[in-house]
Amino acid sequence: MKPFAAWLLGVVLVPFVALAQAPAGNLNTITGVQVKGGTVTITGTQKANFTTFTMTDPPRLVIDISEATFSGVPEEISVSSTTVTGIRTASYGSESSSIARVLIGYDREVETDIQSQGNNLIVRVAGGGEHAVAQAPTPEQAPAGSSAADAAAAARADRAAQEKAAADAAAAARADREAQERAAADAAAAAKRDQEAEAKRQAEARAAAQRQQEEQARATAAAEAERKRQQEAEARATAQAVEDKRRQEEAARASKQSAEDERRAQAQAAAEESQRKKELARTEAEKKRAAQQAAEEERRASAQAAAEERRVAEEERRSKARAAAKQLVEERRAQAQAEEEERRQRQADARAARESRQKSAAEPSRSGGGEVSSRRKTLTLVGFQQQADTSRVFIRTNEPVSYSVGEKGRTVVLELENTRVDSSNNTLPLDTSFFASPVLRVDPSASGRDVRITIQLRQGTPFQTRQDGNVISLDFQRTGR
Repeated sequence: MKPFAAWLLGVVLVPFVALAQAPAGNLNTITGVQVKGGTVTITGTQKANFTTFTMTDPPRLVIDISEATFSGVPEEISVSSTTVTGIRTASYGSESSSIARVLIGYDREVETDIQSQGNNLIVRVAGGGEHAVAQAPTPEQAPAGSSAADAAAAARADRAAQEKAAADAAAAARADREAQERAAADAAAAAKRDQEAEAKRQAEARAAAQRQQEEQARATAAAEAERKRQQEAEARATAQAVEDKRRQEEAARASKQSAEDERRAQAQAAAEESQRKKELARTEAEKKRAAQQAAEEERRASAQAAAEERRVAEEERRSKARAAAKQLVEERRAQAQAEEEERRQRQADARAARESRQKSAAEPSRSGGGEVSSRRKTLTLVGFQQQADTSRVFIRTNEPVSYSVGEKGRTVVLELENTRVDSSNNTLPLDTSFFASPVLRVDPSASGRDVRITIQLRQGTPFQTRQDGNVISLDFQRTGR
């Protein structure tokens, strides 16, 4: 346990160990560390650029691979070798200053041979890892004839040599510890510089994002004012067009009525002229008959009969003419009434349609059992949460919102109507693929005057949707746990 505790303490001394980060495109990604016998193989995506130093008590070899990060490599790797006692990994720094550290523990002080073969870094124990044992001469091997004084002198020399070797080992251990302390101090200073640079970069990024949000807010306000001005101009133009149309319809009705009156006057004048001509013809006929009555007494009866027949025929003709004129007047009056009734019906239909639209606009939309206002809503949060039996995707708005949910294969789409996104951070995708969850990814995006939440699933999974106040939750059933 003592070697392992000292080894763990050496790893903990690494300052500011960073969380696992997604590898950048220009970094060396360490994908595997394997142990076979006393040989350790480190595999990456690029040829390793590395430095090494050793540590004692217990013996360790530290390999720092610059501009590198781990992917899929555990922090502690168990081994079955008798020479290699254990392996630990750690990462620190960020971006181009990232360092991937591999610490190899040995059961004794060893000489190592490190070779780079392509993208692999191979660490071997020099000499096959065998112990070098010095054999002291036994009493049987002492030269014949040696005296007790020689043996005592040899013992004293041996003890002096052992004491000197112990002193040298202690001095080497102190020098080793001082080198380790200097390396730790240098690493701490480098990590502090990296942390300060990262903090400065993040502060500058936040300031730039704030400036961009303010510019977007000003642009949005200007666009909203312009849109209102355009709507007011369109409303005025529409009202003017309606008024012009009404005036044209009234002018057309007046012109039609004037033409109808003129036709009626002409028909009446024609009828009166016809009657006057008939009366004049009748008077002339009567005068002619009176003049001829004396001379044509014998023909009086026939003439009287003929006159009577002409009178009857004339009366029938006049009667038919009056009936035809009356029928024409009635037909024209009925047509005018039908046109007036049709106009009134169109006006009533238009008025009913306007009232229906006004009533529909005044009524609030409903969703999730609550009142939904006509104001533009704001998306304030998109989150993910693991429950006991479900994985929950929840969306928070500034007030209840109308929504719809669609499902196609392994994709679920939630549409928030009349909604906008208040911050660009709320459009960043949520990667949930590392969780034991059917949900792989959540992508929010703006879609016109709506907001679309696209949820990618590992496979088709039952889910439930509900709205509590201004929070919409989608609970996906977790299986295979």
